[in-house]
Amino acid sequence: MESLREQTIETLLVSVNRLIRSAVQSTGNTTSAAVWRTLGILETDAPLRLGELAVASRVAQPTMTRLVTGMLADGLVTRSVDPEDSRGQLIELTDAGRERLGAWRATLTSTVGPLFADLTDDDWDVLHHAATLIAQRTRTTPHNGTEIPA
Repeated sequence: MESLREQTIETLLVSVNRLIRSAVQSTGNTTSAAVWRTLGILETDAPLRLGELAVASRVAQPTMTRLVTGMLADGLVTRSVDPEDSRGQLIELTDAGRERLGAWRATLTSTVGPLFADLTDDDWDVLHHAATLIAQRTRTTPHNGTEIPA
C-alpha cells in the first residue's frame, strides 16, 4: 500500500496535469504544447544546443529542428553559433518569445482562476505555501523572473 506522502505526490501530479489540460482546451489556442514547453525551458536554461533542447523538451532532434524553425520564423527564439564548437548552434529565447510565453501563462491563469474563486484566505495561504515549495524544488520562477514571495 502506498504511503500518504506517495499518494499526495501522485494526486498533485495527476491534478496539475488535468488542470493544465483543461485550461489549454478552454483557451482554444492551437500552439503545440511542445512549443510552450520549449519556450519555458529556454526561459530558465538558455542558451542550449539543439540536441540538449530536444532532450530537455522530450522530443526527437528532427522534431526539435522543426519546432525551432517555426519559432525562429515567429521571432520567438534566436540561433547563434556555439562559441565553444562552431559546428553547433545555441538557441535562446527572444524578448518577443518571453512576452508571448508570459501572455500564454496569463491566459492560462485567467482561465483557471474561476475554479479557485471560492477559496478562503486560509486556503489561499495553503495553496501559496504549496506553490512555493514546489517552485523551490523545481527551480521554477514566474515568467517575470522573480521568486514567488514566501
